[in-house]
Amino acid sequence: MTLLDRHLAFLDALRAAGLPVSLAEGQDAVAALASVGWGSRSLVHDVYAATLVKRQSLRPTFDELFELYFPRLVGSGMSTLDAESAPLHEDSGQSGTPPAAAKDGPEALAEMRSEVEEAMQQGADEERMRELAAEAMARFGAMPGRGPGMSSWSSYTALRRLDVEELLGRLVDGLVGEGWTREEAERTGRRRTDRFSALVEADARRRIAEERGPEHMARVAVRPTIERRDFLSMRRADLEELRREVYPLARRLATRLAREQHARRRGPLDMRRTVRASISTGGVPVVTHHRPKRPHRTELVVLCDVSGSVANFASFTLLLVNALQEVFTKVRAFTFVDTVTEVTSSFTPGADIAEQMEALLQASAFAALTGRTNYGRALTRFRDEYADALTPRSSLLILGDARTNYADPALDVLRELSGRARHAWWLNPEARRQWDTGDSEAGRYAEVVPMVECRNLVQLTEFVHDIA
Repeated sequence: MTLLDRHLAFLDALRAAGLPVSLAEGQDAVAALASVGWGSRSLVHDVYAATLVKRQSLRPTFDELFELYFPRLVGSGMSTLDAESAPLHEDSGQSGTPPAAAKDGPEALAEMRSEVEEAMQQGADEERMRELAAEAMARFGAMPGRGPGMSSWSSYTALRRLDVEELLGRLVDGLVGEGWTREEAERTGRRRTDRFSALVEADARRRIAEERGPEHMARVAVRPTIERRDFLSMRRADLEELRREVYPLARRLATRLAREQHARRRGPLDMRRTVRASISTGGVPVVTHHRPKRPHRTELVVLCDVSGSVANFASFTLLLVNALQEVFTKVRAFTFVDTVTEVTSSFTPGADIAEQMEALLQASAFAALTGRTNYGRALTRFRDEYADALTPRSSLLILGDARTNYADPALDVLRELSGRARHAWWLNPEARRQWDTGDSEAGRYAEVVPMVECRNLVQLTEFVHDIA
């Protein structure tokens, strides 16, 4: 593969992962690299990032793909001493990755754990931790003898052998012994072990990319940008990143909505005033006059399923809608599992997002009686206790996967509620192909209320833009 081929393949992988990279930006990257040269990998990385990455939230995905297409090293990554002591590879007759007996065993494992623990205890720099991650993968992540099409490297195996959770406990105890508080030690220890685990996983991807090509790894292992990741499959780190994205996203969306509403503020053309004004310009209507347009701002009522299967989706949708309160006249939010509770008071404009998430979780704890989702009971309870929330000026927004645990879906109640509101929508975080499978009543609910697939921030943003 030539350097040009590598460049074009890298741009294609970025686009496939969700980064908006245009042809012009690709040409800008080439022009910039022609000016600075290819001698420094870190400089090449920075030039690509400066010309191709538009937002900070896209940077992690960019970095993962850069590591695949422009790896920092090729080969084993073991220390010089280990490489020199390794016997010749039986197949090639050259020194390479040694067999398991030469690099593994209880003593080698204990030594590796000790080195990693010491480095994390001292807060070693990034380069040192990368070296340890590469050596850990070379020693304990190999899975020789696997069948065709299967990778011979596993970060899970390496991390399980090292027992990262045990390392975390020993690291926390060591930091506490140095005078740290238990809370500070646990937070710092978790951050350092998580970072080391991420470096081990990155080195595993590098090794597999050497075996099967970077295109394969970009397709199966690199996750899309945070805005395109499914709500239902997010990890703990994704949730933290998504929390940071909610309010900047809401501000951008609110600004765009306000600008578009301002552009649509003019009413229909006032012919009488326009013709009268044209007399001063010889009958040419240079300036047009319009009738004033009566402003309309929607009241929004949100009803969210907060059961375990969709809790992430509901929580962040609530936060985004709450952050957009300036676009709506009034927002009232309700959560349910098998009964309903109002959580509107949990939202305070400008408050810390972590505090709002905690308040939301506490308020939502009262939304369950049996712990099993029951849409029929929740809808009926909402009609009986909170029907006054719906008026001809309000819009009803329901969030949930429409899985009823085979209970009565109460379609007649939903029809009554949607009839009281100006508009009604249903956002479903499941893929459309999963609707009406198992206990899903998505199809029947969709006959009453328009149902929209909403699996990530991109789809959620498009929907909020449309209804506002």
